[in-house]
Amino acid sequence: MITPGNTPLKTWRAIYRGEPASLDPACHGRVAASADAVQAILGRGEPVYGINTGFGKLASVRIGNDDLETLQRNIVLSHAAGVGDPMPAPVVRLMIALKLASLAQGHSGVRPETVAMLQDMLDRGITPIIPSQGSVGASGDLAPLAHLAAAMIGVGDVLVDGVPRPAGPMLGRLTLGPKEGLALLNGTQFSTAYALAALFETERLFRAALVTGALSTEAAKGSDTPFDPRIHDVRGHPGQIEVATALAGLMANSAIRASHREGDERVQDPYCLRCQPQVMGACLTLIRQVADTLGVEANGVTDNPLIFAESGEALSGGNFHAEPVAFAADMLALAICEIGSLAERRIAMLVDPALSGLPAFLTPRPGLNSGFMIPQVTAAALVSENKQRAHPASVDSIPTSANQEDHVSMAGHGARRLLDMTANLAAILGIEYLAAAQGCDFHAPLTSSEALEAARAQLRARVPHLDEDRHFAPDIAAATALIASGTLGDGLPGAVR
Repeated sequence: MITPGNTPLKTWRAIYRGEPASLDPACHGRVAASADAVQAILGRGEPVYGINTGFGKLASVRIGNDDLETLQRNIVLSHAAGVGDPMPAPVVRLMIALKLASLAQGHSGVRPETVAMLQDMLDRGITPIIPSQGSVGASGDLAPLAHLAAAMIGVGDVLVDGVPRPAGPMLGRLTLGPKEGLALLNGTQFSTAYALAALFETERLFRAALVTGALSTEAAKGSDTPFDPRIHDVRGHPGQIEVATALAGLMANSAIRASHREGDERVQDPYCLRCQPQVMGACLTLIRQVADTLGVEANGVTDNPLIFAESGEALSGGNFHAEPVAFAADMLALAICEIGSLAERRIAMLVDPALSGLPAFLTPRPGLNSGFMIPQVTAAALVSENKQRAHPASVDSIPTSANQEDHVSMAGHGARRLLDMTANLAAILGIEYLAAAQGCDFHAPLTSSEALEAARAQLRARVPHLDEDRHFAPDIAAATALIASGTLGDGLPGAVR
């Protein structure tokens, strides 16, 4: 159930994953009252931005009543100017749901039939084909949202069961009322949908990284002393405390760990093992901050002007400015980057016999076999890509619309880059999963904890131990798919889920 203004993150997460979504019918009265208020404003004959004026720099141009329908159609067609690859269908679906929730709060002046069409698109699994580039994150995500609105008026193509179809025959041709074109294409739903999608993917990957990190610690016969709760209690960061608890729980009752409690000449492990609670805990804190910001944004009204039916006013403001989303996207990029950076260092440690105590490159016959030499290189390449993508997007503004819109958020591409970053992270963790499991294999007949042995068995059901060099790409693909599925973190405590 989409409850406008009060929809929890778990609902947006379910919609992104493909669950059916229905609008709370209690909102219908507010929608109708808002549309009536627009008609009342028109009846007074006064100029109101977006209703009977031009747009952006052309706001001073008054539009006659006979041209209002054409005005709204023209803004959709002229603003549908996106380029680039199509948005992923799950992200489009989430964007439609976010737009539906925003309009249904009754502050946008759209008619019930316009809201009903958005609901119909969700119900029937119709997703417009929308270019992914062209938004600067203010005045709203104009170009991509215009492509959504274009489909509603019968222009462009849509996906139905994965097959491209002309929009008109599938949806009909909605005739836009006063302000409706502007309301549909003004707002932050494109950038918010991308940021939420990346958040939901990062949640899974974060949990998987705790498992692969613990498994790497076992492979290297690292210590669980750095996860002692007393260390983290005296610093006090909740995320750090929770991560340490999770890691200690994952390694509990491990025979591998018990085997080197005494007589181990090493005093301290490398940071990539020892500082997992500090780094991953800080990432968890950032992820939660992002979730808080996006949870608020998803429940907001972000078009302009806003209609207040109680007083009959249309108020112009700047809720379309996506700076909160841009900041959230930048924070999430940092977390994604650091999770992968730490994981790659663990891979590099495992393949180095001087650090891990394991055979060189995790192969029983190094020299004849290269083992995990190049998978570590691949992980390093992906980490470097993510480092470059993690540069803040929000600090890069550029004036638009003849300097009327002179400061923009860049939330659009700030959020859009994140899914590519999560794909890179999934592959990095897939490589670590393989390397850590291979390292633990060398400790046989000793076994790890019940939780980590279950994780290793899940991988070994798909990828056998590496005795001799073989085609490595299918192994990485299989491990990465397991990481991305989210099942690897199912046994973790609720606090870090």
